[in-house]
Amino acid sequence: MLVAIVGGRLQGVEVACLARNAGWRTLLVDKSSCVPAQRLCDHFLQLDVRQISALSGALKAVDLVIPALEDQTALDGLVQWGRERHVPVAFDPDAYAVSSSKIDSDRLFASLGIPTPEPWPRCGFPVVAKPSRASGSDGVVILKSQSDAREVFPNGFPENGWVFQQYLDGPSFSLEVIGRPGNYVPLQVTELFMDAVHDCKAVAAPCRLTAGQIREIETLSVKIAEALRLNGLMDVEVILHEGRFKVLEIDARFPSQTPLAVYGSMGCNMVEMLADLFLPGKPSEWRSTKSPRGARLDHIRVTSRAIFVEGEHIMADAGPLDRVSGFFGADEAITSYREGAPEWVATVIVTGDSRERAVEKRNRVLASIRNRFNLEKIVDRFPENRP
Repeated sequence: MLVAIVGGRLQGVEVACLARNAGWRTLLVDKSSCVPAQRLCDHFLQLDVRQISALSGALKAVDLVIPALEDQTALDGLVQWGRERHVPVAFDPDAYAVSSSKIDSDRLFASLGIPTPEPWPRCGFPVVAKPSRASGSDGVVILKSQSDAREVFPNGFPENGWVFQQYLDGPSFSLEVIGRPGNYVPLQVTELFMDAVHDCKAVAAPCRLTAGQIREIETLSVKIAEALRLNGLMDVEVILHEGRFKVLEIDARFPSQTPLAVYGSMGCNMVEMLADLFLPGKPSEWRSTKSPRGARLDHIRVTSRAIFVEGEHIMADAGPLDRVSGFFGADEAITSYREGAPEWVATVIVTGDSRERAVEKRNRVLASIRNRFNLEKIVDRFPENRP
């Protein structure tokens, strides 16, 4: 099977790796000539997919298109092209339209009675300011006081384009849900770890929650999927604050980071699951019967002085990446490493019989890198804006 992956940044990296795990051939399409997923695919085509007229020739032989980008014009064009050419595009434009707006998402949560952080001005400081249309942690600011607010927003909080909510401290978790109305499957809850600027730096599975807590996240997530009438895949991010789960955001598009961790732990391949959903005649039995293994995924930046465990933003601008098995003792890594390079990055993936064994293995990998390059230290920071 030939799959077209449209978008070669971090979502594209995730899709490319999982498509390779499925044994599929891959064609990467991106308007840039130098993107992280470029060397992870069988073929690469530099093309701006907003030029709809060029798509038919470029994608004429593909069996499935998986969007891995967030450009609305490009997404609209892909969906239109797929409908006209009868080529499946694994994407739900209606669900994405809601999830890509934090304002619209919050309205949906309120209508469903889904617990979320208190909005401003019902909450006091500290406050999280989030651009409504930004992805993930992009543009997010923590305002600890009125003076912080005046410095960032000298004319007061804008009425449009931003979401202002109570800052909550606590562990974060993510869950993917896949399916169509009336038939949704929640996958594995993973735990997320943030860096100093609140960007996700690591993912661990299985999570350290009770069975009842996991069911609570699953119930919330399926309720949201049903309300969206989701036809595809989405992820839900929650935080556990003072014993209660609050939904932070949803994304109805292929995620990054968590799918590879879930694959390492459960063997569930979300790319194959999307194919099952969108290709006619494919089976749709997704439940894993195996016991979860421990899995850990970390993003690291290595300099001549230290190893820095940092958010996934360090991977986005590193240029074309390679996939290396047995990387310094890891199961595998996705990395820009070159012998003699003064600085490089890697997403390091390890598994073990349990979560604890996976963490021990991760620590050995970092120690091996540190010893190999005679580095001073390992720097692993947590959010420094924490009140």
